[in-house]
Amino acid sequence: MNVTDETAEAEGRDASGQGRAEPRGRERRPAQERPKRRVVNGWVVLDKPVGMTSTYAVAAVKRALNAKKAGHAGTLDPLASGILPIALGEATKTVPYVMDGRKSYVFTVTWGVETDTDDSEGKPIQATNRFPSPDEIEALLPRFTGTIEQVPPRFSAVKIAGERAYDLARDGEVVELKSRLVQVDRLALVAHAEDRSVIEADCGKGTYVRALARDLGRALGCLGHVSALRRTRVGPFSEAATASVGDLESAAASPDGLGPLLHPVATALCDLVPVPVSRDAAGRLMRGQPVILRGRETPIEGRVYATHNGALVAVGDVEKGEFIPHRVFSLG
Repeated sequence: MNVTDETAEAEGRDASGQGRAEPRGRERRPAQERPKRRVVNGWVVLDKPVGMTSTYAVAAVKRALNAKKAGHAGTLDPLASGILPIALGEATKTVPYVMDGRKSYVFTVTWGVETDTDDSEGKPIQATNRFPSPDEIEALLPRFTGTIEQVPPRFSAVKIAGERAYDLARDGEVVELKSRLVQVDRLALVAHAEDRSVIEADCGKGTYVRALARDLGRALGCLGHVSALRRTRVGPFSEAATASVGDLESAAASPDGLGPLLHPVATALCDLVPVPVSRDAAGRLMRGQPVILRGRETPIEGRVYATHNGALVAVGDVEKGEFIPHRVFSLG
């Protein structure tokens, strides 16, 4: 078909220029308009199922709520289930505060095999016939508690010369990752069978549970990898606050709306001091201008957030009695 023919087809004509008659009994249907996205501000705590990527989870929540803007606070691997905090609208400005929060996990280590990904999705690279006893495991856990050095898994999001480690590893390149300091507040053995153990962990930002399982296996002389992983807490969000995509779809369609499933934007700022400000001061902060704080309860120094009539206005630093805004919010 030549260019003329293509144009004719596109405009509903045959190649001779004559108009084509519509088939009898069939009417033209107006094109369906996609519903406009709505502004939703706040946090939802998704209970991510195994097999779903974090990126897909955000898209599913955004679609379920018909929300304009959404993002997650910390990737959860497809193998893992559990808490994936998703920020909507103005809450996306507070994502770093949740990502910096403490995290809790419960994970299963299968002993006797180490894989190239440090979990059950990888290829076995070493194996032994030895399995540890509960006493051996519990005696070792204190060594991996506190501030420890940890080498991230080869298949991780750590960047090497601008490239993600997992991209380099998938291309077959030998990836040498440097160790870094991470914080592990608690490790507890909660169940044990011959070739596997269930462990709970409370840890800080940047800690890889897969690396913990790998290093425990090496230290015990039996090797190991993560075969199941669930995240049970991220910052201020616990399992009690979680909802499935189906829960969110049902709530969004109900007359009562999301209700308790939508958490306030300021939930992410639970570690900061709130500072009530006047209407005039709120207006100045919204324009990015600093304000002088007055009153006995004014913080001396540090990161705080300002509110007016209970609504979040800005996050900023107090320096010598002056509130300097870094992030402002449109929630009034």
